Amino acid sequence: MATQDNSAAFVQLLTLNQSRLYAYILSLVGNASHADDVLQETNVVLWQKASEFTLGTNFTAWMFKIAYMQVMAYRQRLTREKILFDSDMVPELAQEVGERLSDLDSRQRSLQACLEKLSPRQRDIVRRRYSSGATVQSMADELGHSVEAIKQLLFRTRLTLAECVKRSLALENA
Repeated sequence: MATQDNSAAFVQLLTLNQSRLYAYILSLVGNASHADDVLQETNVVLWQKASEFTLGTNFTAWMFKIAYMQVMAYRQRLTREKILFDSDMVPELAQEVGERLSDLDSRQRSLQACLEKLSPRQRDIVRRRYSSGATVQSMADELGHSVEAIKQLLFRTRLTLAECVKRSLALENA
């Protein structure tokens, strides 16, 4: 039973981190088609090594380490083709991307917390625009406001969110 729970938790972690894993791999190989191939290979290896991962530890670091090894193996197979990056640059790129994705996690957490602090009206306008993909014109029509009023509300809300995220990150880094 505990094994089933661990498997479910592992699948959830792997699923939640697919876009981050893909971004990491893409940044190292520089080609979407190659990144797709490496992502598939990496997922197979991650699944094969699932029993080696300890729940509660840093899944992202573990996943990136395996992805890095898969990228290096893939690059070796491509030695006959022109490679965009010198192999010596890959470790530096991997570290840089890992740091940036880590920063992205902090920003996403801060943004989520800041979204929750918005008024219901502001949250609704953000949801309509960015989650539902509504246009400013369609929002104005639905809400019975002018396009300019909706633009102004979006501008002020984005400004509020940006300032909130900036403060949150400054507190986190302090």
